[in-house]
Amino acid sequence: MSELALFGGSKTKRKPFPDWPQYDDGERNALREVLESRVWWRTPGTRTLEFEQAFAKYHGARHGLAVTNGTAALEVTMEALGIGPGDEVIVPNFTFVATASAVLFANALPVLVDVDRKTYCLDPDLAEAAITAKTKAIVAVHMGGHPADLDRLQELARKRGIALVEDSAHAHGSEWRGKKIGTFGKAATFSFQASKLMTAGEGGIIISNDDEFERQARSVHDCGRMPGKWFYSHFIYGSNYRLSEWQGAVLNVQLGRLEPQTLHRHQNGRLLDKLLREIPGITPQECDPRCTRNGQYAYIFHVNAKEFGGIPTENFIAALNAEGIPTQASYPPLHELDFFRSGEYRKCLSGAQATARHAFLEQTFPHTQRAAWEAVWIPQFALLGDEEDMHEIAAAIGKIQQNASTIAANASRVSAESIAR
Repeated sequence: MSELALFGGSKTKRKPFPDWPQYDDGERNALREVLESRVWWRTPGTRTLEFEQAFAKYHGARHGLAVTNGTAALEVTMEALGIGPGDEVIVPNFTFVATASAVLFANALPVLVDVDRKTYCLDPDLAEAAITAKTKAIVAVHMGGHPADLDRLQELARKRGIALVEDSAHAHGSEWRGKKIGTFGKAATFSFQASKLMTAGEGGIIISNDDEFERQARSVHDCGRMPGKWFYSHFIYGSNYRLSEWQGAVLNVQLGRLEPQTLHRHQNGRLLDKLLREIPGITPQECDPRCTRNGQYAYIFHVNAKEFGGIPTENFIAALNAEGIPTQASYPPLHELDFFRSGEYRKCLSGAQATARHAFLEQTFPHTQRAAWEAVWIPQFALLGDEEDMHEIAAAIGKIQQNASTIAANASRVSAESIAR
């Protein structure tokens, strides 16, 4: 039985995973062209506009609106939908805080619901049960790149007369029934932050097939201006969410790699599904048969501690990292954040909503808890590796299982090693 790298043994993984972000002369030349053009601002420029159009077309949308980041994309979307004080928006409890904070930014209430046990995406039955007369929208998060149940959610939104927004920060290039995500609802938002599937360090985009929504969103993102009107005319509330020409140029090049990278990640994800299912106690995030391509922002799997000597998830992660396998932190449940526990979120609300009892904060959210505290995430760049890399990931997990009793017997040492890293 090989000694764990955590305790001085050899690492399972010796060959490095691919670097991230990836770039070449395409990005270098694009940035040089912007520099030498002296047109660095998007308003007179063409590169961000070209990127908007190309990204939207890739996802089958008529409109694309590039913004400063993925959070801004959600904020602009809420404003363009007319969501405001007294309104409610349903969001999954298992997501990054921006999904909920964008709703609060609009002075509306994010109503948190649990996720599906197998996919970690919004549970359509619970979403439907949470709808009230005040509900104006549902935000479906495509967790880890896996689409939420777009069949059910699209029909639910249509039947109840509310907007469906796809939070696609993890899902560039993902597909549902052979169709790119992003046009199943009123709008979809994406992020280009450093860890995302394509990146300019920061950045975001909104795509839509709704002409009126796009007009409102474009005005919101550009200080309330309207296309074709005098520059200093301001018709609605808006702010400055414009993306620079630098980022537009980089993202145009990054987009050219997205299709082959997405296919590669998806294939490696399915190979990992096969390999990890052979390890007792490891349950990969389910890939629904209707998900014909998973952009795979992260490879997520659940660890049953009983099959690993009862060790906590953080000790499993420390051992996996020591074997040379990178991980990234899972999201904590939104309802457990200090922001919600302390009542600080109420400062964004008004009227009766600001003081009302919000029953969803008293729920237990069992599937979110399981996903947040018992799941492990392997970042997307690792899935750009080769088949050998995938087999080494599985071998590292198998090695940890074989040595789980040693980890359990040295729990304090594992915690110290983890802190030292």
